[in-house]
Amino acid sequence: MSDRQTLRDWLLTETPTSRRHAKLSALYHGWLTFRSNSMAMLGLAILVALVLTALFAPLLAPLDPFEQNLSQRLLPLGAENHLFGTDSLGRDILSRLIYGARITLYIVALVALIAPIVGLLVGTVSGYVGGWIDTVLMRVTDIFLAFPRLVLALAFVAALGAGIENAVIAISLTAWPPYARIARAETLTIRSSDYISAIKLQGAGPLRIITKHIWPLCISSLIVRVTLDMAGIILAAAGLGFLGLGAQPPSPEWGAMISEGRRFILDHWWVATMPGLAIFTVSLAFNLLGDGLRDVLDPKAGD
Repeated sequence: MSDRQTLRDWLLTETPTSRRHAKLSALYHGWLTFRSNSMAMLGLAILVALVLTALFAPLLAPLDPFEQNLSQRLLPLGAENHLFGTDSLGRDILSRLIYGARITLYIVALVALIAPIVGLLVGTVSGYVGGWIDTVLMRVTDIFLAFPRLVLALAFVAALGAGIENAVIAISLTAWPPYARIARAETLTIRSSDYISAIKLQGAGPLRIITKHIWPLCISSLIVRVTLDMAGIILAAAGLGFLGLGAQPPSPEWGAMISEGRRFILDHWWVATMPGLAIFTVSLAFNLLGDGLRDVLDPKAGD
């Protein structure tokens, strides 16, 4: 990059001078496309705020989320020292929502690490190897897809036992089949390409071809699918918490907070409404982010 050439011009050039330059240029073009989508930027801003809220929860929460005060139970919105009111045990709802963001991110992060990786492994092996292995793996995938996600998660949690870690495992076990389908479809398209044939002639084995040449081409589709699936994962976790099979009391999990507040929904609506709005906002943010990433990463977006 010369002295007269700005960083922006260097990134927007159509003639990159190195592989690193080309990658940085592609990233910058993707960022410009993403930034032009105002709704995607809104989703990103909400999720950044959620992450910061979870990180600095002890500083942001006005009160201890576990502290009970029965003399101040079911206080309304805007009550003194309780902006979002209190629940049936006198605990500050705002503080519990702030600490509940940690649980939500914990669940989302673990499921996002487990499910796509399992799906990628199953899908690429199935698509590349083919034959009876493909048939067996896809029939197993079909069995998982035949059940509603929440019902299957309930069955796994019932077998494993209630708890947030078991809820994460159960949700992950129900979330991987769509990723396997996507990875298999991508692999079936890629494995017959000319450059794959050339790599085989050079002596590359199946493991190297899958990990070095097929996985990188599947990642973009999986990233888009992950962001769009996050809303469903959050709702599944909240559903398990609502039924008492997720995070256990007194943990400030949003689904469990809704379950507790349903008894007072007519007279003290804010107890269940505030955590419900939190789930709605975060789910919407992930959907908006996913739409923006699809515009950037989907290779068919420009067709």
